[in-house]
Amino acid sequence: MDNRPFIVGNWKMNGLRASLSEARAMDRVVSRHPKVEVALAPPFTLIHPIRAAVDLIRVGAQDCHPEASGAHTGDISAPMVADAGGDFVIVGHSERREGHVESDGFVREKAEAARDAGLGVIVCCGESDKIRSEGKAEKFVIGQLDKGLPLTEGAAERLSVAYEPIWAIGTGKVPTVDEIGEMHQAIRGKLVKTYGEEAGSQVRILYGGSVNAENAAELLSAPEVGGALVGGASLSNESFGAIIMAAAAMEEAE
Repeated sequence: MDNRPFIVGNWKMNGLRASLSEARAMDRVVSRHPKVEVALAPPFTLIHPIRAAVDLIRVGAQDCHPEASGAHTGDISAPMVADAGGDFVIVGHSERREGHVESDGFVREKAEAARDAGLGVIVCCGESDKIRSEGKAEKFVIGQLDKGLPLTEGAAERLSVAYEPIWAIGTGKVPTVDEIGEMHQAIRGKLVKTYGEEAGSQVRILYGGSVNAENAAELLSAPEVGGALVGGASLSNESFGAIIMAAAAMEEAE
């Protein structure tokens, strides 16, 4: 199991072939900081070009369909992601859950399909501002994982969980370090309960939600935070590289 901080850039619906220069620049940053594992999830159209352009950065997809093939117009299957050069898939992002009405059970199906295709998986979870204000954040997030984590044999291998409070995604609002630590510790408990002490304790838990160069070091210092899922700040080498360097500095200081 890789215990390095895992810094993942989710490009969402951004990026054209001109963005390959940014990916190459990020790869050069990674070459100087081997104590950090870095990955990019570009649009489907850039998975293969970025895989060909970089040497050290992992490349994956932002989603996949649970079926391996079939009459699903506009969808991409996990085997197609692998065939394009991807090695992991993000599933259950709040923008997929809300915009495409995806249930926790559907997220589990996608995660298990990705594992069957030999891909790593990042399962996203997170609560709305309303749920947090009602004091139900932890119960809601653990409920998402209870129904959304993959359960096939070896499911914990190459699995990460990304906690992304919906109210913090792209808003500039960020939970306190204590709030992040409390949620990550609750998630760790769920992982251990689901997969057992040994496997559950090795799954990296990422924080996502308005992560940037200025707050990365503080957020990564929270208990049980094993990396970050970065949105807008991952689109340029200047901002994403700074986050990578912040993670590297923390590792080198230990």
